Parts: sequence; structure tokens; C-alpha cells
Amino acid sequence: MSEVASVEPPMAASQVHEVRRPQLLAVGVMIWLGSEFMFFSGLFAAFFTIRAHASVWPPPGTKLDTYQALIFTVVLLASSPTMQLGVWAQERGERAKARAWIVVSLVLGAAFLGNQGYEWATLPFRPSTNAYGSLFYIMSGIHGLHVLLGLLAMIALLGRLAGPKGDPGETPVFQAVSYYWHFVDIVWIGLFSALFLLS
Repeated sequence: MSEVASVEPPMAASQVHEVRRPQLLAVGVMIWLGSEFMFFSGLFAAFFTIRAHASVWPPPGTKLDTYQALIFTVVLLASSPTMQLGVWAQERGERAKARAWIVVSLVLGAAFLGNQGYEWATLPFRPSTNAYGSLFYIMSGIHGLHVLLGLLAMIALLGRLAGPKGDPGETPVFQAVSYYWHFVDIVWIGLFSALFLLS
């Protein structure tokens, strides 16, 4: 009884070992976020250095609504999972669902930014009042600018979702914006802790 040996065609080199390289956009965003992390680290270092040398901290007359800030902190942090759900929906080709989640994230982020504007208008101190006032406005203001840039990026994503089909470079853009938005949320946890809880 003879055995018939099946001969399989040789595999191509690309099939034997496929090199998976990260998207250049993702790498660029990660490097940029690393520089942003160093920038905010400098702000935190300045804050804690000044705080350590102050006899009274925060200075008299500094009054913050911690409960209101906590509510809108939860609002901002809630926009992170909704943003990720939008990215996952886009990756699956569910464009209507992705659009809905991005809109939810946009509304939550805008609510946080609106509260920050209201807070700035009603605070009993100004940047020139004392060192804490300067640090509060600089740190929260720079973060607010980052939130605004994230909201503009979400509007751009909604523009890309307007068509019936996406382009090959659409998914990396969505992922890059989500990395940035998660970074903004994480930074705010540190800022809220320093400005509202540790003061």
C-alpha cells in the first residue's frame, strides 16, 4: 500500500515572519504626549515647591467649590470610556454608533470646559492675588486649552464620519485622538488632586 505524500508549496518570506510595525501617527502622538507629560510635570514641581515653602496654604481668601469641581471631574472622566467606545465602533465599521459616542464625548468635554469658564468668572481670587491664584489659573488654564483642542479634534472626527465609508488612514486618526483625550483626563486627575484636594 503506497502513501501519497502531499507537497505544500513553499511559504513566502512574508508569510513565515510578518513584521508588525506600529503606525507612524501613533508613534508621533506618543512622543508628543511624552513631551506634554514632562511639561505638566514641571508645573506640578513648581506647585509643590511653592506649597512647601508657604507658611499658610492655600492663602487666606482662597475659596473653591470642591463639590462642584468633583461633579465635573466625573463628567470629564466619563468622556474617556465613551471616546473609547466610539473608537471601537469605528474600527468595526459601525459609523453611526461611532458618531453617537463621539458626540457624547464632545458634550461631556464641553460641559467640563463650560464649568471651568463659570468657575473662573466666579472665583474670589485672580492670578495676581497670590501665588496660589497664579498657579491655579496657569495650571487649570493650560489644561482647559488642551481640553479645547481635544474638542476641536472630535469635531474633525465627526467630519470624517460624515461619509458612508472611511478611508484607510481613518482608524489611526481615531486612535491618536483617543490617546490624546485619555491623556487629558489622566492629567486632570492630578490637577484636581493638587488644586482642590491637597490645598
